[in-house]
Amino acid sequence: MSSVITGGVNVVATFVSIFSVDKFGRRILFLEGGIQMLICQVAVGIMIALKFGVSGEGYFTNGEASLLLFFICAYVAAYAWSWGPLGWLVPSEICSLEVRSAGQGINVAVNMLFTFVIAQVFLTMLCHLKFGLFFFFAGFVLIMTIFVALLMPETRNVRIEEMNKVWKSHWFWRKFISDDVVIGGHPHMATI
Repeated sequence: MSSVITGGVNVVATFVSIFSVDKFGRRILFLEGGIQMLICQVAVGIMIALKFGVSGEGYFTNGEASLLLFFICAYVAAYAWSWGPLGWLVPSEICSLEVRSAGQGINVAVNMLFTFVIAQVFLTMLCHLKFGLFFFFAGFVLIMTIFVALLMPETRNVRIEEMNKVWKSHWFWRKFISDDVVIGGHPHMATI
């Protein structure tokens, strides 16, 4: 039953992303989703730690199980309207036309590689880390959210031809973008 509930939450929350991404922007959805995912991961880890500890002895009452399901659904919703779909959208927007297909290819390869790795090691990690696994993944969510807060520019309403200008105006990335790439959007335009 919980799979049906979380699957339904996933579908509805994905529609939230579809209808709000161009209204509110990518960064705000990433940041809100990251904070919500972090809170939910920590809450689930604490609930499991308090009930089961490292021994695995214990059980959830119906109320506690419902609260746990709520946190799982809140996590799924946050992922479905932020990191899930935007992890595919933003990489396709941030690269200039010249390298867009290569950038998206790298994105797909890295995404599939880490999905495979996590699927292979998750149960082993759960057996060894127990409730600590949720704190482990919460740490990665924290790193991802900080990365977006500090290093990802907003791409809403930015034409693909203007992405080099966005990178050039960013406080960190500007040192990696040459001036001639920004003029006209193409390297050869700078010499004309």
